[in-house]
Amino acid sequence: MAVEDDVLVIGGGVAGVTAALAAAEYGDRVRLLSYKQSTLRHASGLIDVLGYAPGGCESGDGDGSGNGDGTGESNGDGEERRDGPLVDPFDAIPGLPAGHPYERVGLERVREALLFFDSIVGDAYEGGHTAANALVPTVGGTVKPTARYPASVAHGLASDARSTLLVGFETMPAFDAPLSAAHLRAADVPFPVRGATIPFPGELRDDAKRTRYAHILDWDESVDTGTGAGDAPARAVLAETIRPHLEREARLGLPAILGEEHPGVVRRDLEERLGVDVFEVPTGPPSLPGMRLEDLLYGALEEYGVRVTTGVPVVDHEASDGGRRVDHVLVDRKGQEIPYRADEYVLATGGLVGKGVRSSRDGVTEPIFDCHVPHPEDRYDWFVDDAFGDQPFARFGVVVDRELRPLDARGEREFENLRAAGGVLGGADFAAEKSGSGVSLATGYAAGRRAGAEVGK
Repeated sequence: MAVEDDVLVIGGGVAGVTAALAAAEYGDRVRLLSYKQSTLRHASGLIDVLGYAPGGCESGDGDGSGNGDGTGESNGDGEERRDGPLVDPFDAIPGLPAGHPYERVGLERVREALLFFDSIVGDAYEGGHTAANALVPTVGGTVKPTARYPASVAHGLASDARSTLLVGFETMPAFDAPLSAAHLRAADVPFPVRGATIPFPGELRDDAKRTRYAHILDWDESVDTGTGAGDAPARAVLAETIRPHLEREARLGLPAILGEEHPGVVRRDLEERLGVDVFEVPTGPPSLPGMRLEDLLYGALEEYGVRVTTGVPVVDHEASDGGRRVDHVLVDRKGQEIPYRADEYVLATGGLVGKGVRSSRDGVTEPIFDCHVPHPEDRYDWFVDDAFGDQPFARFGVVVDRELRPLDARGEREFENLRAAGGVLGGADFAAEKSGSGVSLATGYAAGRRAGAEVGK
């Protein structure tokens, strides 16, 4: 006996969750299948749409010049190079090459997807007031162009000219605040910035999890003041430890550990004690902003009535109607294959990193539906020697039509009731473009809407 739903989404990342939520708006019975823990826990929590235009992409400003930030370079062969961050990602999207996921869904669908995201996360995120990218400082002392960012990051934007103190902790070597500040100064940010390293309240080892730091601040645990005066609430001790390092700075940047459940409360408490604006600098995995976003999105799944089944891998499928439709997928439950059947399916299993696309000596494949993944036969053509060069493998993925249905090698639909979204799609170098989360949102939203609407016909 198969488990029955109207729409079945395979994959628990941003693309899969967005697809499930978009389909659920039609009142359909929607189920999300997720095997591994969401990759959101390893992500920055930032929502990038398009930070850097790929080579040859026109900005859409009418004359083909510039890179969105007022500068443009010729690469010597008549095409524009755009090495700087884009000011307006929406200005560049109409000029993206054929086959790019944004080209497949269209500009307006990208805008709609971001509005949909805004409606889900509410005031936990900012950036919806403008079409321009924001520049967010990172732990490495660079600035990252992004379209949406957690409210905890807002006071740290690089466009803000106010003086800044970055503070890191002795037991958290991943964020070297003085080095980060030096890198920002070398990048000519428009504000004075210094860095300091201090002890974190309480006794923590160098290998303590970031969630432990967050928990101490969330619950304002009683910790040793380190002054011989006994114990005191952690936030008060932290503020007093920071205070001697503040000179005339107007804002204070800390690594993203200011609470997992109550980040707004923690941040405002520190602001009131210190009299400066406080912001978080996004950190690497495990990422508290990523975990908070995961909580928001999975909370929305519950509110929308989406059934969520986790810890089970989808291992195969069976087709019907002469191979034109997916009849059901097979889920491995402790060695037993259980059929899950739906009218419509969305594939959102990720790319090469997430194992939604797999490579071997025999080639590059999509493992569940065996969708076509174009790639050179010679494996030496999958990459270039320059580690930071334009790597062909970065664009490997499933090819789709404008309805996001995967296409076979002849350009025909693999299945009538299957759509693909997110990192499993080919045609874009998400890391280089800084477009991964935006593509996941836009294609997940489009795939979910189309799947949900199809059920209702």
